[in-house]
Amino acid sequence: MKIMAIDYGDAHTGVAISDRTLTLTGFSTVITAYRPEAVIEKLLPLISEHEVTELVLGHPLNMDGTRGPRAEKAEGFAEMLREATSLPVTLWDERRTTVDAHNILLNNGKRAKERKKTVDAVAASLMLEGYLTFKNRQG
Repeated sequence: MKIMAIDYGDAHTGVAISDRTLTLTGFSTVITAYRPEAVIEKLLPLISEHEVTELVLGHPLNMDGTRGPRAEKAEGFAEMLREATSLPVTLWDERRTTVDAHNILLNNGKRAKERKKTVDAVAASLMLEGYLTFKNRQG
């Protein structure tokens, strides 16, 4: 059993997959695709290869907690994922994960061009970390 976190974006989608113990991120990558169908097409082999049983999708709420166009887009993508994979999809509040990912990479000496290539995978890893902590506390 593994969980995949997805930071869905217009051109780049960050992906992070837990280890079998559901405590750490064991794999991360960035998918470059512009259409949601193309993103799903690239996610399916990863889901199969890593034996993923649950998906966590970033839900980009506004800072005040309200839903905007980005959140609605994520909700539509969540439905597409459910249909394509038959896996449960949890929408996870992703506020500040991209900002935190940029800060982590900056503090580790990554230049802007290097950060751009990996920031989405780091953001997905941060989402996954938060979700795993939440799940483990739930028991």
